[in-house]
Amino acid sequence: MKNELRFFVTSGLLSLAAMTMYSEDVNRLVVNSEVKGAEIPSTMYGVFFEDINYGADGGLYAEKVKNRSFEFPQALMGWTTFGKVKVKDDGPFERNPHYVVLSDPGHPEKRTGLMNEGFFGVSFEKGEEYRFSVWARCETDHGSKITVELIDPSSQGESQVMASVDVEIEGSDWRKYVAILSPSETVKDGRLRIFLNSKSAVDLEHVSLFPVETWMGHENGLRKDLVEKLHALKPGVFRFPGGCIVEGTDLDTRYQWKNTVGPVENRPLNENRWHYTFPHKFFPDYFQSYGLGFFEYFQLAEELGSEPLPVLNVGLICQYQNWDENVQPHVDELKPYIQDALDLIEFANGDTLTEWGGLRASMGHKEPFDLKFIAIGNEQWGEIYPQHLEPFVKAIRSRYPEIKIIGSSGPQSEGEDFEYLWPEMKRLKVDLVDEHFYRPEKWFLSQGGRYDSYDRDGPKVFAGEYACHGSGKKYNHFNASLMEAAFMTGLERNADVVEMATYAPLFAHVEGWQWRPDLIWFDNLQSYPTSSYYVQQLYSTNKGTNVVPVTMNGSRVKGDEGQNGLFASGVYDSNDGSYIVKVVNTGKTSQQLEIELKGLNDLEYCETIILESFDGGDAENSLSNPSKIIPMKGILPTYGNHVNSEIPAESMMVFRVAEKK
Repeated sequence: MKNELRFFVTSGLLSLAAMTMYSEDVNRLVVNSEVKGAEIPSTMYGVFFEDINYGADGGLYAEKVKNRSFEFPQALMGWTTFGKVKVKDDGPFERNPHYVVLSDPGHPEKRTGLMNEGFFGVSFEKGEEYRFSVWARCETDHGSKITVELIDPSSQGESQVMASVDVEIEGSDWRKYVAILSPSETVKDGRLRIFLNSKSAVDLEHVSLFPVETWMGHENGLRKDLVEKLHALKPGVFRFPGGCIVEGTDLDTRYQWKNTVGPVENRPLNENRWHYTFPHKFFPDYFQSYGLGFFEYFQLAEELGSEPLPVLNVGLICQYQNWDENVQPHVDELKPYIQDALDLIEFANGDTLTEWGGLRASMGHKEPFDLKFIAIGNEQWGEIYPQHLEPFVKAIRSRYPEIKIIGSSGPQSEGEDFEYLWPEMKRLKVDLVDEHFYRPEKWFLSQGGRYDSYDRDGPKVFAGEYACHGSGKKYNHFNASLMEAAFMTGLERNADVVEMATYAPLFAHVEGWQWRPDLIWFDNLQSYPTSSYYVQQLYSTNKGTNVVPVTMNGSRVKGDEGQNGLFASGVYDSNDGSYIVKVVNTGKTSQQLEIELKGLNDLEYCETIILESFDGGDAENSLSNPSKIIPMKGILPTYGNHVNSEIPAESMMVFRVAEKK
């Protein structure tokens, strides 16, 4: 009810302002409908995924079992064992050889088994179904049995057991067994427990638990509520899998896409470079199972309606962690890295008769994924980066000239490395240059006109990672999202230069984060969007098809510091014939607006969306109050080809109007 009241009160104030305000204090915006400017790329606003903050295992990837194949360096990390349990390493999967043996404890009153702690607990909900699966065999010709349970170890009731099922294991050959569990209660911090329930020993490998209801029902699936939030963004591009994990801390831990495809049981574990990067936020059990791999990324991009944008290693490991260039692969050692890039394009687009296109088809996707973009390298800098990038560019251009190549301007938004790399990217004729900027409020306020003077004939811009990191406040407060909104008017006005933009990072587990701010936060049962999420959504769902010129008080809209603290952009949407004006008020007082649609006659009513905080700039959404800051819709009358409104202090407004039919 509270949010509904906000909607009606706001709409009433706007209507009152529309009838009363004609004064010298009015900010007059003129949208020239007679000029249709640059086309807005379909990829303009998208999402970037990296497995940081438990974004994949324990997050987007819906697997609930940690260390399911016993491949962590400490083979039983995440597991509690009891009775007679032994780990062996001659299992059925070459790249995941470990498994456990459960044997008779030797006394009828004793028990053998193991229990998994999951990712900050094994969560489950009453009324939902969960698919347990395991590869198993008996060590003799006699059958064995295991009892599988979902438990609440802190239960104060008569039993810890919230769901239980027996699984009969038959024969000495490895087979996959599946059972469904339906818990009687909702538990956030539960456990998966397995008992040996027979005299005969049993071998268990790849112990897994998924909700039956995943996104699109995929068995090796994704968490539905998180993907639904991505889908609601209508992203035009989906960048994956990173980020710094692409580089790895060393050659052995760099991200290798070929390890992430094929049967999920045989995808090898990889160390996640984020588990030890921040000693003050240390997660020694943070690894990549690769259950969420390149096939799943491509599939997700397709289901989101996004262009897939994979990022591949350029033959360099993280320069932040490897300052000595002597540890980096030499240019003449790049052949396998380049081949990986060529093979990835074949995996995505190749005929089913090709090696890698055939693998894609065998995984369930006969048709190509229609890959158009590929990024080579993430945040490298110095001469070593273009030296490594150049042979990639030559090889990809020769084999796949239709693929657009994305290079990088390094980890900084300006400075020596940035100034060096941009000319190098032009020399190499990459199609887009990936810029990253995590900066404070003042930077975002001063950079709204960043792309006004960029070379129109050079490579396009991909703002691949950005977020406002508040001064001393690196969290998702509203003021940071307002600065991002102001900056994004400059992205939109310069759609002829900026082809893509993705906020970063995407996800964060409230109990496992190391980096903030982030777009979407979650725990094991719930998730919520931040105010930055809603800024992204307001742009992406009101993208339009063409830029249209906008002036404010007789002058071209400025991006640097705005005008009277106001930032604005305008677009035309050929899909419905509407004009969309976005206005951001970064000032401390409300301001009057008069919007004129030059070249049009009578307008239909004006639809509005407003994003503001009623609790100050430091307010933010949370699990306990996920709707504290949300967009609110309203309607304004029109006067001929004018719309009059008041924009509250520190707010963003979207105005959508069309000429009367």
